Amino acid sequence: MFYWIVNIVGFLIIAMIIGWFGVWGKKKGAVAVLRRVDITVADGMYSPDTIAAKVGQPITLRFLRRDKTPCAGTVVFSDFNRSLELPVGKTVEITFTPNVTGEYEFTCQMGMYRGKMLVLG
Repeated sequence: MFYWIVNIVGFLIIAMIIGWFGVWGKKKGAVAVLRRVDITVADGMYSPDTIAAKVGQPITLRFLRRDKTPCAGTVVFSDFNRSLELPVGKTVEITFTPNVTGEYEFTCQMGMYRGKMLVLG
């Protein structure tokens, strides 16, 4: 009897570990395409770090920098040949119209902060 209890408890622990680390995979959800996105720059990251836009429609990104590190001072959209200075504690906007579908990265000037914009058809 003790042998069965140990096996069942062991099996449950393994199942919980597998579930915790997501071996069954993430559920795919719909991507929200917005015309205006508020992005916070804090703790070494952009939040949200993935945004969606629609090809041919203007999108406004509003960056609020809370991180005082120098690396957070600029956001660069190299594929669009655009960059934006981000003063601490102030919201700064950039608006552009993506004309080609794809995945485009935006980073700080050193490439340590990373985000991506998905342009959908």
